[in-house]
Amino acid sequence: MEGEEPLLQENTERASMAEEAAAALLPPPEAGRKAFLEEMKEVSHIALPMIVVTMSQYLQRTSPLLMLGHLGELPLSSASIATSLCSVTGYSILFGMSSALETLCGQAYGAGQHRKLGAFTYAAILCLLLVCIPVSILWLLAGKLLRLIGQDPSVAAEAGKYAIWLIPTLFPYAILQSLVRYLQTQRLTLPLMWTSGTALGVQLTICWVFIFKLNLGSAGAALSIAISYSFNMILILLYVKYSSTCKKTHAALALSRELYSTIGEFFRFAVPSAVMACMEWWSFELVVLLSGILPNPKLETSVLAICFTTTSVHCQIPYSFAAAASVRVSNALGAGKPQAAIVALSTVLILLATEAFLASIAIFCCRYVWGYVFTSEQEVITYLKDITPLLCLSIIFDGIQIVLSGVARGTGWQHIGAYVNLGSYYLVGIPVALLLGFVLHLKGEGLWSGLVVGAFVQSIALSLITAFTNWEKRTVEARQRMFNEQMLPQDGFLE
Repeated sequence: MEGEEPLLQENTERASMAEEAAAALLPPPEAGRKAFLEEMKEVSHIALPMIVVTMSQYLQRTSPLLMLGHLGELPLSSASIATSLCSVTGYSILFGMSSALETLCGQAYGAGQHRKLGAFTYAAILCLLLVCIPVSILWLLAGKLLRLIGQDPSVAAEAGKYAIWLIPTLFPYAILQSLVRYLQTQRLTLPLMWTSGTALGVQLTICWVFIFKLNLGSAGAALSIAISYSFNMILILLYVKYSSTCKKTHAALALSRELYSTIGEFFRFAVPSAVMACMEWWSFELVVLLSGILPNPKLETSVLAICFTTTSVHCQIPYSFAAAASVRVSNALGAGKPQAAIVALSTVLILLATEAFLASIAIFCCRYVWGYVFTSEQEVITYLKDITPLLCLSIIFDGIQIVLSGVARGTGWQHIGAYVNLGSYYLVGIPVALLLGFVLHLKGEGLWSGLVVGAFVQSIALSLITAFTNWEKRTVEARQRMFNEQMLPQDGFLE
């Protein structure tokens, strides 16, 4: 017994030392809370202004639908079809390609490489303007294309005219998206908020005058979009030119040799970024187009267009948090701070989960009156009430995948996101939608159910990929990209 007491005391001391060592490896709860609160402030500083930015820019293109809906089913359905087609063949491509700047500019800013940040932005503007040319030609043939795929002749004719009037929106939209990423990745979101909000106010006024006072109908609605995009673009260009905060980045853009050398790097990320964005965007637009060949196409198209508009408007909120996640993650990786990227990811996901839960409850509670915002047709309002539960599920799953897609853009694995979106929607979601909508005759509700299934699969896949991401390795890749050098292991992080 006497020999056991020293042994027991020794084991107790060893256990105590082990507990102290383990505690030293983990941050104290106070430090964890402090880091979370600090990151929440940083995320909010980016995300809250970006909500105004993304909402304003989206409403500049979709607000005419609200006004055209009060002219009747044909103006609403034709403008909705045209907007869907133009989104599939133009806006989604430009939006997706410009998302490459979230990787390149974000990591360049974090690494302090201001010359590269400016060169990437100019390369993006040049490439996107060139892409606008073939897209414009395609939009000239929109009416014929819609008739070819079986759309109602009257709807196709009006939609074709609307698409032609949308051509002037392409070029300012391409420049605008590049400039937004340029400022966003530098955390200059307040100027974006003021310029976008001002442009939306101008657009709403012009659109109302064109439609209801000058009786220009669809043509006036499309022209108001072109004017507002151009006005928004000019305001941002003036800020970039005269603001001292942008001198380090836009001054380097005159270096033509450096500009052209970055085009290849931009395309290396722009193509998978476009595929990643388009695969998801196209699936929603495809469902709206498919609704046009269901029985009673005007009703089905109008209801699904309203559903798509509702989710798209709400998605600007999680997209703003995704923008914040992309900025914080890309800046952290460019600066060589993988742990900061993990903290940013965790913070944004918590904020997003809270927002999605509250938003879905709000939409469900407003299901009896929501349709009156878009139309006075009682048939459409009743149908929309019945499909609202599916709408709420879309809001939850879309919010999750949008934020995780933002993390993908900040990290630089858009190619993986492209594969995920392709499989989620085109191997699962769209087949389910066709089965439920046309085979089981659930019509519009069946089509939208397929999208919900696709979003669920996408959310699960992106969650698993993010959970198993090697952040130290992504940090090394970001630093190599910006400095063209091999980082050495530090602090035991890298193997």
